[in-house]
Amino acid sequence: MKPIVLIPARMAATRLPGKPLAEIEGLPMIVRVLRQAQAADIGPVAVAAGDREIVEAVEKAGGRAVLTDPDLPSGSDRILRALAELDPQGRHDVVVNLQGDIPFVAPEVVRACVDLLVRQPACDLSTVVVAESDPAERSNPDIPKAVLAMAPDGRSGRALYFTRSVLYGDAPVWLHHGVYGYRREALERFTAAPPSPLELRERLEQLRALEMGMQVWAAVIDEAPISVDNPADLERARAYARRLDKDSQ
Repeated sequence: MKPIVLIPARMAATRLPGKPLAEIEGLPMIVRVLRQAQAADIGPVAVAAGDREIVEAVEKAGGRAVLTDPDLPSGSDRILRALAELDPQGRHDVVVNLQGDIPFVAPEVVRACVDLLVRQPACDLSTVVVAESDPAERSNPDIPKAVLAMAPDGRSGRALYFTRSVLYGDAPVWLHHGVYGYRREALERFTAAPPSPLELRERLEQLRALEMGMQVWAAVIDEAPISVDNPADLERARAYARRLDKDSQ
Protein backbone atom coordinates (compact mmCIF):
# COMPACT_ATOMS: atom_id res chain seq x y z
CA MET A 1 0.00 0.00 0.00
CA LYS A 2 1.04 3.59 -0.65
CA PRO A 3 -0.79 5.78 1.88
CA ILE A 4 -1.07 9.54 1.94
CA VAL A 5 -2.30 11.52 4.95
CA LEU A 6 -4.53 14.51 4.28
CA ILE A 7 -5.73 16.95 6.95
CA PRO A 8 -8.84 18.98 6.09
CA ALA A 9 -9.03 22.39 7.77
CA ARG A 10 -11.00 25.60 7.39
CA MET A 11 -11.31 28.78 9.41
CA ALA A 12 -15.12 28.94 9.64
CA ALA A 13 -15.64 26.62 12.62
CA THR A 14 -18.99 27.38 14.27
CA ARG A 15 -17.95 27.00 17.92
CA LEU A 16 -14.36 28.18 17.56
CA PRO A 17 -13.78 30.42 14.52
CA GLY A 18 -10.20 30.41 13.27
CA LYS A 19 -9.57 27.10 15.05
CA PRO A 20 -6.77 25.77 12.78
CA LEU A 21 -4.59 28.77 13.63
CA ALA A 22 -5.34 28.81 17.35
CA GLU A 23 -1.98 28.94 19.09
CA ILE A 24 -1.03 26.12 21.43
CA GLU A 25 2.19 26.95 23.24
CA GLY A 26 3.76 28.73 20.31
CA LEU A 27 2.45 26.58 17.45
CA PRO A 28 -0.77 26.84 15.42
CA MET A 29 -2.98 23.82 16.06
CA ILE A 30 -2.86 22.73 12.40
CA VAL A 31 0.95 22.61 12.57
CA ARG A 32 0.81 20.36 15.62
CA VAL A 33 -1.53 17.96 13.78
CA LEU A 34 0.76 18.06 10.74
CA ARG A 35 3.79 17.11 12.84
CA GLN A 36 1.99 14.21 14.51
CA ALA A 37 0.96 12.90 11.10
CA GLN A 38 4.53 13.20 9.84
CA ALA A 39 5.74 11.28 12.90
CA ALA A 40 3.53 8.34 11.86
CA ASP A 41 5.93 7.92 8.93
CA ILE A 42 3.50 6.10 6.64
CA GLY A 43 3.69 8.40 3.62
CA PRO A 44 3.46 12.03 2.52
CA VAL A 45 1.35 14.46 4.54
CA ALA A 46 -0.51 17.55 3.34
CA VAL A 47 -3.20 19.91 4.59
CA ALA A 48 -6.36 20.36 2.51
CA ALA A 49 -7.02 23.98 3.45
CA GLY A 50 -10.16 26.00 2.93
CA ASP A 51 -8.41 29.32 3.50
CA ARG A 52 -5.23 31.05 2.36
CA GLU A 53 -4.19 31.79 5.96
CA ILE A 54 -3.98 28.07 6.71
CA VAL A 55 -1.84 27.44 3.65
CA GLU A 56 0.55 30.19 4.71
CA ALA A 57 0.86 28.84 8.27
CA VAL A 58 1.55 25.31 7.06
CA GLU A 59 4.10 26.40 4.47
CA LYS A 60 5.84 28.63 7.03
CA ALA A 61 6.28 25.53 9.18
CA GLY A 62 7.80 23.65 6.25
CA GLY A 63 4.70 21.61 5.42
CA ARG A 64 2.64 21.22 2.27
CA ALA A 65 -0.89 22.55 1.84
CA VAL A 66 -3.43 22.73 -0.99
CA LEU A 67 -5.99 25.53 -1.16
CA THR A 68 -9.50 24.16 -1.74
CA ASP A 69 -12.93 25.73 -2.12
CA PRO A 70 -14.06 26.87 1.37
CA ASP A 71 -17.67 25.98 0.48
CA LEU A 72 -17.03 22.25 0.03
CA PRO A 73 -19.61 20.42 2.17
CA SER A 74 -17.33 18.15 4.20
CA GLY A 75 -13.79 17.21 5.08
CA SER A 76 -14.10 14.13 2.85
CA ASP A 77 -14.88 16.33 -0.15
CA ARG A 78 -11.99 18.60 0.77
CA ILE A 79 -9.41 15.81 0.89
CA LEU A 80 -10.64 14.34 -2.38
CA ARG A 81 -10.19 17.71 -4.07
CA ALA A 82 -6.69 18.05 -2.63
CA LEU A 83 -5.86 14.48 -3.63
CA ALA A 84 -6.73 15.23 -7.26
CA GLU A 85 -4.14 18.02 -7.25
CA LEU A 86 -1.45 16.21 -5.27
CA ASP A 87 -1.71 12.81 -6.94
CA PRO A 88 -3.48 12.97 -10.32
CA GLN A 89 -1.72 9.75 -11.42
CA GLY A 90 -3.38 7.74 -8.63
CA ARG A 91 -0.16 6.45 -7.08
CA HIS A 92 -1.57 6.55 -3.54
CA ASP A 93 -4.17 3.85 -3.04
CA VAL A 94 -4.93 4.62 0.64
CA VAL A 95 -5.97 8.01 1.99
CA VAL A 96 -5.96 8.79 5.72
CA ASN A 97 -8.37 11.59 6.64
CA LEU A 98 -6.95 13.12 9.82
CA GLN A 99 -9.01 15.83 11.51
CA GLY A 100 -7.26 19.15 11.94
CA ASP A 101 -8.44 19.62 15.53
CA ILE A 102 -6.66 16.75 17.30
CA PRO A 103 -3.27 18.37 17.97
CA PHE A 104 -1.77 15.55 20.03
CA VAL A 105 -3.03 12.52 18.10
CA ALA A 106 -0.59 9.66 18.62
CA PRO A 107 1.24 8.52 15.48
CA GLU A 108 0.16 4.94 16.19
CA VAL A 109 -3.48 6.00 15.79
CA VAL A 110 -2.73 7.07 12.23
CA ARG A 111 -0.88 3.83 11.59
CA ALA A 112 -3.75 1.78 13.04
CA CYS A 113 -6.09 2.89 10.26
CA VAL A 114 -3.67 1.75 7.59
CA ASP A 115 -2.88 -1.52 9.40
CA LEU A 116 -6.59 -2.43 9.44
CA LEU A 117 -6.83 -2.01 5.67
CA VAL A 118 -3.84 -4.34 5.33
CA ARG A 119 -5.24 -6.98 7.68
CA GLN A 120 -8.84 -6.85 6.42
CA PRO A 121 -8.90 -7.06 2.61
CA ALA A 122 -12.69 -6.57 2.50
CA CYS A 123 -12.50 -3.36 4.54
CA ASP A 124 -13.30 -0.22 2.56
CA LEU A 125 -13.02 2.29 5.38
CA SER A 126 -11.13 2.06 8.68
CA THR A 127 -11.42 4.16 11.82
CA VAL A 128 -10.67 4.03 15.56
CA VAL A 129 -12.60 3.61 18.82
CA VAL A 130 -11.80 3.77 22.51
CA ALA A 131 -13.60 2.12 25.44
CA GLU A 132 -15.78 4.41 27.54
CA SER A 133 -14.10 5.78 30.66
CA ASP A 134 -17.19 7.29 32.30
CA PRO A 135 -20.75 5.88 32.34
CA ALA A 136 -22.03 9.38 31.55
CA GLU A 137 -20.46 9.10 28.10
CA ARG A 138 -23.10 6.53 27.14
CA SER A 139 -25.87 9.11 27.27
CA ASN A 140 -23.95 12.07 25.84
CA PRO A 141 -25.30 12.74 22.32
CA ASP A 142 -22.16 14.70 21.46
CA ILE A 143 -20.13 11.48 21.68
CA PRO A 144 -20.76 9.05 18.79
CA LYS A 145 -20.76 5.37 19.70
CA ALA A 146 -19.81 2.44 17.49
CA VAL A 147 -21.62 -0.89 17.51
CA LEU A 148 -19.01 -3.48 16.52
CA ALA A 149 -18.83 -7.18 15.74
CA MET A 150 -15.52 -7.76 17.49
CA ALA A 151 -12.69 -9.86 16.10
CA PRO A 152 -11.39 -12.68 18.34
CA ASP A 153 -8.42 -10.60 19.51
CA GLY A 154 -10.74 -7.91 20.90
CA ARG A 155 -8.63 -5.17 19.31
CA SER A 156 -10.72 -4.52 16.21
CA GLY A 157 -14.22 -5.06 14.93
CA ARG A 158 -16.50 -4.66 11.93
CA ALA A 159 -18.88 -1.73 12.37
CA LEU A 160 -22.57 -2.61 12.36
CA TYR A 161 -23.81 0.88 13.25
CA PHE A 162 -22.85 4.27 14.68
CA THR A 163 -25.19 6.25 16.91
CA ARG A 164 -25.54 9.20 19.25
CA SER A 165 -28.13 7.31 21.29
CA VAL A 166 -27.66 5.52 24.61
CA LEU A 167 -26.27 1.99 24.45
CA TYR A 168 -27.06 -0.50 27.22
CA GLY A 169 -25.56 -3.71 28.55
CA ASP A 170 -22.46 -4.89 30.37
CA ALA A 171 -20.17 -5.05 27.34
CA PRO A 172 -17.83 -2.14 26.65
CA VAL A 173 -19.32 0.80 24.83
CA TRP A 174 -16.98 1.91 22.08
CA LEU A 175 -16.64 5.66 21.57
CA HIS A 176 -15.87 6.63 18.00
CA HIS A 177 -13.14 9.09 17.01
CA GLY A 178 -13.09 10.54 13.52
CA VAL A 179 -9.79 9.38 12.07
CA TYR A 180 -10.41 7.50 8.82
CA GLY A 181 -8.47 5.39 6.39
CA TYR A 182 -10.04 5.01 2.94
CA ARG A 183 -9.15 2.86 0.03
CA ARG A 184 -8.98 5.44 -2.71
CA GLU A 185 -11.79 3.92 -4.74
CA ALA A 186 -14.00 3.87 -1.63
CA LEU A 187 -13.31 7.55 -0.97
CA GLU A 188 -14.29 8.41 -4.53
CA ARG A 189 -17.54 6.40 -4.29
CA PHE A 190 -18.35 7.82 -0.87
CA THR A 191 -17.99 11.45 -1.83
CA ALA A 192 -19.93 10.92 -5.08
CA ALA A 193 -22.97 9.66 -3.15
CA PRO A 194 -25.55 11.99 -1.58
CA PRO A 195 -26.02 12.09 2.22
CA SER A 196 -27.96 9.00 3.30
CA PRO A 197 -31.14 8.89 5.43
CA LEU A 198 -29.39 7.47 8.50
CA GLU A 199 -26.52 9.91 8.09
CA LEU A 200 -28.96 12.81 8.13
CA ARG A 201 -30.90 11.38 11.06
CA GLU A 202 -27.87 10.74 13.30
CA ARG A 203 -25.68 13.52 11.86
CA LEU A 204 -22.88 10.96 11.40
CA GLU A 205 -21.20 10.91 8.01
CA GLN A 206 -19.84 7.38 8.36
CA LEU A 207 -23.36 5.95 8.24
CA ARG A 208 -23.44 6.81 4.54
CA ALA A 209 -20.71 4.24 3.98
CA LEU A 210 -22.67 1.55 5.82
CA GLU A 211 -25.86 2.33 3.90
CA MET A 212 -23.87 2.06 0.68
CA GLY A 213 -22.85 -1.48 1.66
CA MET A 214 -19.23 -0.65 2.46
CA GLN A 215 -17.35 -2.55 5.11
CA VAL A 216 -16.17 -0.29 7.93
CA TRP A 217 -13.73 -1.62 10.51
CA ALA A 218 -12.53 0.03 13.71
CA ALA A 219 -9.30 -0.46 15.61
CA VAL A 220 -9.32 -0.19 19.40
CA ILE A 221 -6.93 2.44 20.72
CA ASP A 222 -5.99 2.82 24.37
CA GLU A 223 -6.45 6.56 24.80
CA ALA A 224 -8.72 9.06 23.09
CA PRO A 225 -6.95 11.93 21.32
CA ILE A 226 -7.68 15.40 22.66
CA SER A 227 -10.22 17.04 20.36
CA VAL A 228 -10.60 20.83 20.26
CA ASP A 229 -14.17 21.89 19.50
CA ASN A 230 -14.69 24.98 21.68
CA PRO A 231 -12.76 27.53 23.78
CA ALA A 232 -12.76 25.28 26.85
CA ASP A 233 -11.21 22.44 24.84
CA LEU A 234 -8.56 24.84 23.57
CA GLU A 235 -7.57 25.80 27.12
CA ARG A 236 -7.31 22.11 28.04
CA ALA A 237 -5.08 21.52 25.02
CA ARG A 238 -2.85 24.42 26.01
CA ALA A 239 -2.56 23.08 29.56
CA TYR A 240 -1.68 19.64 28.18
CA ALA A 241 1.02 21.18 25.97
CA ARG A 242 2.50 22.96 28.98
CA ARG A 243 2.65 19.66 30.88
CA LEU A 244 4.39 18.01 27.93
CA ASP A 245 6.94 20.80 27.77
CA LYS A 246 7.55 20.59 31.52
CA ASP A 247 7.97 16.81 31.41
CA SER A 248 10.49 17.05 28.58
CA GLN A 249 12.74 19.48 30.48
